[in-house]
Amino acid sequence: MTFAPQLARHMDRDWLIETLGALVRLPSVTGDEDAAQECMARTLTDLGGRVDAWRVDPADLKAEVGYPGARVDSPRLNVVADFPGGGDGPTLILNGHIDTVTAGDESRWAHRPFGAEVVDDRLYGRGATDMKGGLVAILGAVRAIRKAGIRLKGSVQVQSVIGEEDGGVGAFAALARGHRGDAVIICEPTQLAVIPVHAGVTIFRITVPGRAAHGCVRAEGVDAFERFLPIHTALKALEEERNRTVRHPLYDGMALPWPLSIGMVQAGNWPAIVPERLTAEGRIGVGVGERVEDVRRQLEQAVERAAKSDPWLVEPPPTVAWIGGVWEPSRPSPDHPVVRILQRAVGDETGKPARVCGATYGSDLRLFTNAFGIPGVLFGPGDIRLAHFTDEYVSLSELEAAARVLAATICEYCGAL
Repeated sequence: MTFAPQLARHMDRDWLIETLGALVRLPSVTGDEDAAQECMARTLTDLGGRVDAWRVDPADLKAEVGYPGARVDSPRLNVVADFPGGGDGPTLILNGHIDTVTAGDESRWAHRPFGAEVVDDRLYGRGATDMKGGLVAILGAVRAIRKAGIRLKGSVQVQSVIGEEDGGVGAFAALARGHRGDAVIICEPTQLAVIPVHAGVTIFRITVPGRAAHGCVRAEGVDAFERFLPIHTALKALEEERNRTVRHPLYDGMALPWPLSIGMVQAGNWPAIVPERLTAEGRIGVGVGERVEDVRRQLEQAVERAAKSDPWLVEPPPTVAWIGGVWEPSRPSPDHPVVRILQRAVGDETGKPARVCGATYGSDLRLFTNAFGIPGVLFGPGDIRLAHFTDEYVSLSELEAAARVLAATICEYCGAL
């Protein structure tokens, strides 16, 4: 039985735009998610959900097995809403993270980062793609089902979680609290692609020693920045080698499935002093099927080999520390019913076969698949290339299409009475 025509009559584009705009106008950088979460709790209550809103303190979770780690350790609000079914069908979790990265230099934005400006088919703002658009697609899907009067056998659980950008403490807290189901769809920006697996990520800090001297006699010092250059070259070579040799069929055709990038470099403390220390922080991708500890060791060895070419770096040597959250690669479940149903729903919506591939980024999916044995998939509106980017936006047509696909998938997976 197809529910698409019935659901389409109750898919309200204006409501989607209004709801997304309200969320984007509430800044929710990791660590400051409460205002946006309060908005989510109100909306889910209005939709008829049984809302559990509680304050997550990362310090209370550190002793738990599987704790993903976090750099931001302030207590914040997590929100889960249950929509119980009327029969013996499965429970489907629809998950999204409310936190975003910072807007950066707001003067570089052509559209205000928290203005939620709509221009043609685009809504602009920090989090529009990553991933408030996905959360609103979830809300729109649930709303359409309830407006259509469709009664489900199985249950739907909506999770709006904190801290994904910092390791996943919100999703972990929800699962540890007992908010679980038979399958999960996480609405990360996939451009409507069906993504049953994602790569891993681990965050490093490299510290390179130098020796301070006045800039006018710089030859008497040891420039930590110059000492870092061969290490950077070694890291680029490591990235090239790993992307040539570590393969997985869902990543075929991708030039850089396991990226290694450096996002922060700090050297010195005064313009006229030779820098006596450099720190560089970055991330390295972990291939599907690889162990995080093995990839870490590869990076450590690359730094060690580069340091041995410089007598100054033999003693004291540069150090590598592993910081922040850890995103293991998720366990793929490409043949699970929810993945197959989602593929069919995408095909019905777009008129062409769904694109199925792996994701090069980490997400909360690995907490469900690896730590709690809940199979799942990534699917949502938006382009990951716009995430964390100046003038981030989401296509409103894609947002509406994602909501229709999710609504149809919920009805088929959970079953209707």
